[in-house]
Amino acid sequence: MGRLFGTDGVRGLANKDITAELALDLSVAVAHELGGHGAFGGHRATAVVGRDPRASGEFLSAAVMAGLASAGVDVLDAGVLPTPAIAYLTQRMNAEMGAMLSASHNAMPDNGLKFFARGGHKLADEIEDRISGRVGNHWERPTGAAVGRIRPFDRGAEFYIEHLLEAVPGRLDGLRVVIDAAHGAASVVGPEVFRRAGATVDVIGGDPDGLNINDGAGSTHLGHLQEAVRLRGADMGVAFDGDADRCLAVDAQGEPVDGDQIMAILALSMHEGGELHDDTLVATVMSNLGLIRAMEAEGIRVVQTAVGDRYVLEEMRRHGYSLGGEQSGHVIMLEHGTTGDGVLTALALGQRVVSSRTTLRDLAGVMTRMPQVLVNVPGVDKSRVDSDALVTEAVRAVEAELGAEGRVLLRRSGTEPLVRVMVEADSQDRAQGYADQLAGVVRERLML
Repeated sequence: MGRLFGTDGVRGLANKDITAELALDLSVAVAHELGGHGAFGGHRATAVVGRDPRASGEFLSAAVMAGLASAGVDVLDAGVLPTPAIAYLTQRMNAEMGAMLSASHNAMPDNGLKFFARGGHKLADEIEDRISGRVGNHWERPTGAAVGRIRPFDRGAEFYIEHLLEAVPGRLDGLRVVIDAAHGAASVVGPEVFRRAGATVDVIGGDPDGLNINDGAGSTHLGHLQEAVRLRGADMGVAFDGDADRCLAVDAQGEPVDGDQIMAILALSMHEGGELHDDTLVATVMSNLGLIRAMEAEGIRVVQTAVGDRYVLEEMRRHGYSLGGEQSGHVIMLEHGTTGDGVLTALALGQRVVSSRTTLRDLAGVMTRMPQVLVNVPGVDKSRVDSDALVTEAVRAVEAELGAEGRVLLRRSGTEPLVRVMVEADSQDRAQGYADQLAGVVRERLML
């Protein structure tokens, strides 16, 4: 079987691409790769399994747990919880592996499988490749008392809530927050954490029915949150995606605060408190040039990685950096988590607003966003984007014209025959014009 894993697990249309059969077979392969062959490794491996509320997660999580137990792994069924909660619980329970059923910000018909190794860490590419190679292989099945047991793990939500409040102990008394939970995995724990911290909480997008996850709500649809914050006179709003591994925010005037601005705010807070290791923030190549300039002005270095929070995390772990993330709202605080955590990010952001005795708008003003335009060019041979001489020449020409006042990035999609053209410039018109110009060259030169 070819490589199953994309940039964030295995994802596709539920019951067509992501079937119960695949979930079961893949879970067996994961058990054999991460669990020392289950009962055959001389011990009983343990797995923590969770899901977001989408309807297909009900049968897919059953298939995952069945596959793990059939391979001799004991399963703790944590039910509906955010992805970072499952990563944390995998570490806390000293489990050999964790599994999360979610398609993140995708629409309800999709679903996906994410797996964590011991310690709650995402899997390296080479481990994913070995797992893919194991799917469908013959294996010796345990019998009798050697099969795994599946038990409910009702304490998981409380353990996660306690962890968040310990990670960000500052009180939020006097802060009014609107939370858009995207009808997703944080619909219960997100508001509960803020209430226990002392905030006054209004909730939208907090009524999951299995079908409405991300439907006009959450971090990819900020309109309702912007309106709710203004109408209710809130100090700020926060929006999660379906599995709550990302967070975006809205200030009191209803203006969006993206992941770059959130990272800038938290980086300065940690810098002031001596908590920003090596005075370094880790971001991706998609982060706005305004973030880099703002951090440099404050004595903070920005290290950039390939797009994907897993690559941010790898860089952070390699050098011990304490903060990193993506413009999309994946923010990793390595001291407190092994993956992007939307609720933790929101809590830290709220605490910074309270402790600074200022507004989110003022805090976000530390950086000035450069106009940024992204154009997707479909139906092209993305493998040649870095080798085509005329594409390279066109990029260099635009970079020369922009000078220090902008930036160009051409990036191949990880899942589609698509090239993404990103241009930053000192005006929206210039950014759009150059992006359209380069997209035309890519389309002409790389058309399939």
